[in-house]
Amino acid sequence: MSIAVGTNSQVFLLSTGNTSYAFGIDDRGLVRHLYWGKKLPSADELEMPVLTEVSTNDPVFEITPEEFPVHGGLRYKEHCLKVTFPDGTRELVYRYDGYDTEQGDGWEELVLHLKDEHYAFRMDLHYKLYPAYDLMERTVVLKNEMEEPLQIEQLHSAQFHIPYENLNFSNVHGHWGAEEQPFTQRVSYGKILIENRRGTSSHNHNPYFILDRDATETSGEVFFGALRLTGNFSGVVEQTPYGETLVQMGINPHDCLLALEPGQTLTAPAILCGYSATGFETMSHNLHRFALDHIMSAGLRPVLYNSWEATEFHVNCRDQIKLAQKASELGAELFVLDDGWFGERHSIQNGLGDWYVNEGKFPNGLEELIDAVKEQGMKFGLWVEPEMVNPKAKLYQDHPDWIYHYDTRVTDTSRVQYVLNVTKPEVQEFIYNMLDNLLTRYDIDYIKWDANRPISQTGPQRDIWYNHIQFIYHVVTELKKKHPDVLFEACASGGGRIDYGILGIFDDFWTSDNTDAYDRLYIQNSYSRIYPIKAMRAWVTDCPNFLSGRVIPLTFRFHSAMMGSLGIGCNILKFTPEEVALAQKMIAQYKEIRPIIQEGAFYRLDNPSADQYFLYEYLKGDKGVLFAFLPQSKVGHRGTTVRLRGLEEDARYTVHTSQGDIVKSGSYLMDHGLPLHLSGDYASVLVQFEKNQ
Repeated sequence: MSIAVGTNSQVFLLSTGNTSYAFGIDDRGLVRHLYWGKKLPSADELEMPVLTEVSTNDPVFEITPEEFPVHGGLRYKEHCLKVTFPDGTRELVYRYDGYDTEQGDGWEELVLHLKDEHYAFRMDLHYKLYPAYDLMERTVVLKNEMEEPLQIEQLHSAQFHIPYENLNFSNVHGHWGAEEQPFTQRVSYGKILIENRRGTSSHNHNPYFILDRDATETSGEVFFGALRLTGNFSGVVEQTPYGETLVQMGINPHDCLLALEPGQTLTAPAILCGYSATGFETMSHNLHRFALDHIMSAGLRPVLYNSWEATEFHVNCRDQIKLAQKASELGAELFVLDDGWFGERHSIQNGLGDWYVNEGKFPNGLEELIDAVKEQGMKFGLWVEPEMVNPKAKLYQDHPDWIYHYDTRVTDTSRVQYVLNVTKPEVQEFIYNMLDNLLTRYDIDYIKWDANRPISQTGPQRDIWYNHIQFIYHVVTELKKKHPDVLFEACASGGGRIDYGILGIFDDFWTSDNTDAYDRLYIQNSYSRIYPIKAMRAWVTDCPNFLSGRVIPLTFRFHSAMMGSLGIGCNILKFTPEEVALAQKMIAQYKEIRPIIQEGAFYRLDNPSADQYFLYEYLKGDKGVLFAFLPQSKVGHRGTTVRLRGLEEDARYTVHTSQGDIVKSGSYLMDHGLPLHLSGDYASVLVQFEKNQ
């Protein structure tokens, strides 16, 4: 059993294969954190320390390391929950009310019951263990058993206690075209806040935390957690005066007020969390394996061709068929028709909301293109932006009250579009029926769902920030039940929806509108720390790149995109015969190594060279792939030494290099390593290897 209860006190020890997490109920009935780290042998060894206040300004409630601190009393620290009861009381006083355990296939769960000592209000703390992955999922379920509604002013899903000071906190920052830019800062006194207030989740920060004690890829302690929420989140990291570091994450309280009606329950977004004693690599591997096994849909992701950069809004059936024929010739398996196929969509000025096929562009209907795509042996995909409407669109003219707005204000436009109020039942019905009709009428295999502007002017209701994304989850889930073979890609003006809340509901992430192959190395590296490679869409696009202006060789561009789920976005009708041949070769090679890339273990390898090599390894079973990139030769055209990881020390491996095969032991390849020398600018190489039988 992974859940143990101490014999002498109410102490709970939750253990996975290599880690333990412990808390208990103290003499005041408070749920107090005790331990998080390497695996402990017994709950009976854990003791509940006696706490005394330092002074009247440092009361016991402030010092107590509570698992789920609430607002009220002599608490001045960050709290996970703040409510207003029907009579206006804004203080919670909880008491322990027992526990339950459940067990399933590969998981165990402890549910700790808490209740307010006066009001009929319950809080159930959930701790779900996945022992094989060294992961735990934490959430809280709130239940209103009163006869009147109460209001929730703040809801963070959990608090984590780390018994160290001066930790390193890592996350990402960024904006459109520059998502997933990594940063690390030392935690000191004061609070670190990461959040989103725009309605999506991840252009600016991403809903996770990583705290480490000067860890490396393969050594050192790492504490981490990823919030399963898309949209407005917040996370707080604080080093306290009492010798520990606290972390909370959950729904952003900014402009948010949730009503909990009588008899209703509310489940907070879960946090998938864990501890590694062996660096960042273990963290990534545990999250990646769990995502592949328990969150993501099965099956390898197809090589796609997307028409956007080739045609933009200048879409017509004839040219799309030409692109499809050429894409098939190159080896693409999925053709995605992007923006511009519907309504009066000739630019960003019009069309959104009018989801009928433009007859001028497709005089014989969409079926003509789909049939041509299918004749080429490819699947067909379609771009949509269901949450938005243009002011000129017929939908808005017919239903001006369907958007977020204030009656007394001029409504904001961004990218010449409004945001539909998807909390309205009639809007929900429209979006579901529109998408269901498309998927029912046409032979569609893939939906690219975009959202190109932030939410604003939400009206008098303060629950829409949370309820908006809950509808997105719901509508896609329901559509997949009816159309189970359709894959959905999450796109939000680039990488605005990358999180564990939407992963599994959607199948792919569009990582960034920045498709520059060099920039993508940084974006993909940061992405890989938390999120699975299989969901990371990466494209080969034309040069000069529309955003960076760089001209990068096609081989480098392919290698960069082959590190994820490969896509092509070039105007392939302009390819030279040499470029066609190279693309065919690269796509064929990708299909060969695709199971290793999408389902294997991913390693961010060390680079000992003074030149800036980017080195990455993928390993699945007996087969592996190495990618090496040198964007620019700098210091004396130096080479590097590639030390692989994850191999069997005593096994023999054959490494296929451009100079011929090399046979070495796993120990040699990991400890001594392989010399590698690239030269020039934007040089790259892909090397395959396998264990000898």
